[in-house]
Amino acid sequence: EEEGVRITPQLLKASTGEFALESILLLRLRGRGIAHLGCLGDCANLEWLDLSGNAIAQLGPLAALRSLAVLNLARNRVTSLEPLGSCHNLQSLNVAGNLVSSLHQLRCLTGLRRLESLRLRDPLARLANPLCAAPAYRTALADMFPALKAIDGERVSGRGSELYQLCRDLDSSLGRSDSDDAGPQPLPRVAQPWVEAGFWEPRPPRRSSIMEEAYKQFGEVLQECRELSRRADDTIAQAERALSSCPDPNSFVF
Repeated sequence: EEEGVRITPQLLKASTGEFALESILLLRLRGRGIAHLGCLGDCANLEWLDLSGNAIAQLGPLAALRSLAVLNLARNRVTSLEPLGSCHNLQSLNVAGNLVSSLHQLRCLTGLRRLESLRLRDPLARLANPLCAAPAYRTALADMFPALKAIDGERVSGRGSELYQLCRDLDSSLGRSDSDDAGPQPLPRVAQPWVEAGFWEPRPPRRSSIMEEAYKQFGEVLQECRELSRRADDTIAQAERALSSCPDPNSFVF
């Protein structure tokens, strides 16, 4: 008897409420203990698929999903991405927390002309692949996939790339100034949320993968804004400490 859950027509229909597999456009099967994709390839019009948190090792049935645009395979057991080379409409791929160990295993994706976002590592969820231990692997990915706009959730081209670089420079600057300060420092002020927690969380779309991607990008921009606000508060707090330590108001040096 095979271990793990197998995807069957009954499971798909029960999860989506659709009577025909060809009618399924969006499918969320997160954390179901799935090990075998079974008949998933029969969902010929599937556009958005979340299979994160399962026990999937083989992706063979996904080769038939020519309309698939968004695919989340985070936290599985995938070693080969070869079947995804046939998913010519794929735009966003998340394989963080799998077993991809070399750049050679990603060459099968170089023919995906619409691929814009590729995630191999998710520091917030503590997910990665063996490949991520290699130095400068993100630079190698950018060379291999010049059309990518985001790697591991960080933009490498298009709107937002300048913001990431600014934040990195700010981090480096604050790190040097912190090491030069002596004595205990007061805790930086923490910005308070404007609304209740969870208010800005993107809502999942009902049908279209395009809407799902829009919600995802909106959430990423909000996260960038929150992080920038936090860092700005830290900078203001450091400036206030520096000003308060000057004995002569006329001796400020900028």
